[in-house]
Amino acid sequence: MPQSRTPNAVTAPIVAVIVAVVSTLFGKSIGAMPGGMIIWPAIEFFVLGTAVFAAIHHADVIAHRTGEPYGTLVLTVAVTVIEVALIVSIMVAGDGSPTLARDTVFAVLMVVCNGLVGLCIIVGGIKYGEQGFRLPGANAYLVVLMPLATLTLILPNSTTSVPGPYYNVTQLAFVTLATLVLYGVFLYVQTVRHRDYFLSDPGKAVDHDGSPPSNRDLTISVVLLIAALVGVVLLAKHVAETVKIGVTMVGAPIGAIGLLVAILVLMPESLAAMRAARNNQLQKSLNLALGSSLATIGMTIPAVAVVSVVLATPLGLGLDNRDLVLLILTFGVSLVTFGGGRTNILPGFVHLVLFATYVFLIFSP
Repeated sequence: MPQSRTPNAVTAPIVAVIVAVVSTLFGKSIGAMPGGMIIWPAIEFFVLGTAVFAAIHHADVIAHRTGEPYGTLVLTVAVTVIEVALIVSIMVAGDGSPTLARDTVFAVLMVVCNGLVGLCIIVGGIKYGEQGFRLPGANAYLVVLMPLATLTLILPNSTTSVPGPYYNVTQLAFVTLATLVLYGVFLYVQTVRHRDYFLSDPGKAVDHDGSPPSNRDLTISVVLLIAALVGVVLLAKHVAETVKIGVTMVGAPIGAIGLLVAILVLMPESLAAMRAARNNQLQKSLNLALGSSLATIGMTIPAVAVVSVVLATPLGLGLDNRDLVLLILTFGVSLVTFGGGRTNILPGFVHLVLFATYVFLIFSP
């Protein structure tokens, strides 16, 4: 478990709030300075990235102390706040991006289910040959992830009340409720009813490393987590326009923004999942990886849906045919990969090829 007070984890939230306040009060003046339009946005983006890492670190510290089911909820809420702040800020920046939520959620699925899962399986397979995992736990992730993805990313293309990949308000409300119910039941199964499905050693009551932090460290982490999340939310709107301008300047398609947001949000958990695979803890890797994709759909989509209704901004959710093929293929391969309880490097490389195909098709559709 990470220490509760590393220097970066302490300073990053404070710096993020300071930079956000400076951007709000003096952003135009700084941008008018020589080089300000390049240097200051780069500083904002760097500070935003460090604040994301700090937020996940302190959420992990709090989760380790509070235990389940509250630990999982703390991590989920922290990731959701970060992701929603980035998505909504970019959605409403400039001319708006009504499909950004869809692109980001799909990017998270591809990054997690193909990129991260593939890397973890390869890293563990190269070092240990084969690695085992709890089959009921993997099945629980997939049995919830597939209908959630279908409801939010596929079904909108088949409804007729509103043309295009959109739900009307009533349909969006129903899908939001269904999504929250499915994710809530999954959390109950994972943290209370069948916790042993998700433990590397089902004989153990918990699956944490190290001793829990003291009350003082816990209090510090709560304060710094709040500061980090405030910094991320405030910085997100300043970074949003810069990201859109940068993507346009390099000639990248708008779908690249979703991939960028997904990578930024998933980076801390991805590094933890890689470390777990290297330590022969594939079950922990799967918990971190597949849990991230479930949280993205289960919490982020409902939150973005509420914001879109309140702000009266369009929310395009349905995938195009190209991405739909990749999503169905990903789920089919995942069913085979996680169908036997053990993995080797072969399925890992298959998942990586699917991820490379997804990235390639963003830039060469």
